[in-house]
This record gives sequence, structure tokens and C-alpha cells, in this order.
Amino acid sequence: MAQASRVLSQLEAWLPPAPPDIDWNAHAYRWRRRGSRGWLDAVRHVARIEMDDLQHIERQKEIIERNTVNFLKGLPANNVLMTGARGTGKSSLVKAMLAAHGDAGLRLIEVDKSDLGDLADIVELVAHRPERFLVFCDDLSFEEGEAGYKALKSVLDGSVASAGDNVLIYATSNRRHLMPEYMSENLQARHQPDGEIHPGETVEEKISLSERFGLWLSFYPFKQDDYLDIVRHWLKELGCPPQAIEDSRASALQWALERGSRSGRVALQFARDWAAQHG
Repeated sequence: MAQASRVLSQLEAWLPPAPPDIDWNAHAYRWRRRGSRGWLDAVRHVARIEMDDLQHIERQKEIIERNTVNFLKGLPANNVLMTGARGTGKSSLVKAMLAAHGDAGLRLIEVDKSDLGDLADIVELVAHRPERFLVFCDDLSFEEGEAGYKALKSVLDGSVASAGDNVLIYATSNRRHLMPEYMSENLQARHQPDGEIHPGETVEEKISLSERFGLWLSFYPFKQDDYLDIVRHWLKELGCPPQAIEDSRASALQWALERGSRSGRVALQFARDWAAQHG
């Protein structure tokens, strides 16, 4: 018996430690893996952003707010795919949903693309919880043959197992169909005698994933006046005096020109720099 105990002790030293207990009081989680084990790691300091901080995307805010509230009420709701220009508020909109509805039972689970194969395990883990979970996949895109592609398709719609009524997937991407598209794929299209065009199988396969998201929200680059509005908003939030805000216009435009983008992210970055100098 003593020898068996020593062998067991040696084996335990080689085994990976057990995952920590899940803190179900947290509002946000990251899915972590260690070897073959995965767990929900509570986020202690959540990046908070309010709905009012998101300017000039009113239509997108209205749609995702309605969908999220329906989800919280137990009404039918859709998985959401947000695509479009970088820095225009796609990821921030998901964080704003958590800030607005976290106290009402909404929870956020951030999952890296490399861990999408674990989606079924995540759904099963939270299936009996009373909270409502948004599985958040940020900056999502796939290359040919990636394993997470089929796992996401299965959870969205296609598996014999239900995804559960307390889980939705909110994803952001710069690609509308989440995968690279090539000109050569158009050559696979078939022309019928009546003139009807049928896409090739490769195109059909790529479209099939994005089609499983019930809501598509598109985000577009901001016009110059919109960009300046966002700059002024953040300068006010950061405590800049009115005259310094008025004097910021030319510098804000130069800042955007140097970065090649008039996005909300660029506006916030400029506001931080300007407020530090003139606040």
C-alpha cells in the first residue's frame, strides 16, 4: 500500500492542476484552457463603456439593444454578426450591452478563435444557470480548413443538440462571410439554360456560416463631421475645458490623416492625447 501511495503521489505531480472553481458572481468571463481542460475564468476588471459613448451608430445600437432585451426576457432572439470598418464600435457595442444589462442577469463569455472547438462544452457548462450568456467572438475570421469553423457552424444551427435558450453568440469581423473570398471561386458558378446563375460549392460553403447568424449589422467609416463629434464627446468626458475642445479641430483632423482612419477608436486615442496636454 505504501508503494502504491508513492506511485500515486508521483503521478499527481505530473498531472496538470485542477481548474479553479467558477465564480458565478462575475459579470464577464474568458474561456481558458490548460491541456485538455477548460474553464470559465472570471474577469475582475471589465472594460466598461456606456451606450451614450457610442456615437453615430444609432441604428446598430437600436437593433442590438432590442435583440438583447428580448433575450433577457426569454423571448426569441438571434445570434448577431457585426461586420465592417475597423474601430467603428463593433466590439464596444457588445461591452456596452454588458454594462447596460449586467445587473439584470446578462453575462459575457469571451472565446478566442482557437478555442471555438470548445463551444459545445461551454454551452453545456452554463446550460442550467439562470443567467443569460453572450458568447463573444471578437475579430472573427477563418482560413481554409480551420477546425473552429465547423464547430461554430454546429453550435449556431446544425447540431442535433440544442444550443440552449440561455446562450447567444455575438461575433465581430472585418469579413462579411468570415472567410477569404477569391476571384477564382466565381468561375465555379453554373449558368442554367434559363439564365439562372447557381453559385459554386465553395461560395455556398463560405456563405453558409454567416447565414446562420440571424442578425447582420454593418458598420461604416465615419464622415469627417461625425468623427469630430466623437472627438468632442470624448474630450468632454475626459474633462477638457470648452476652449481646448474648440481648439482641437485641426489637430484632430491631422491625427486622423496620419492614421489613415476617421474611426471612433482613433477619435478616442486623439482625445486622450489632447486632454493630457490641455486638460
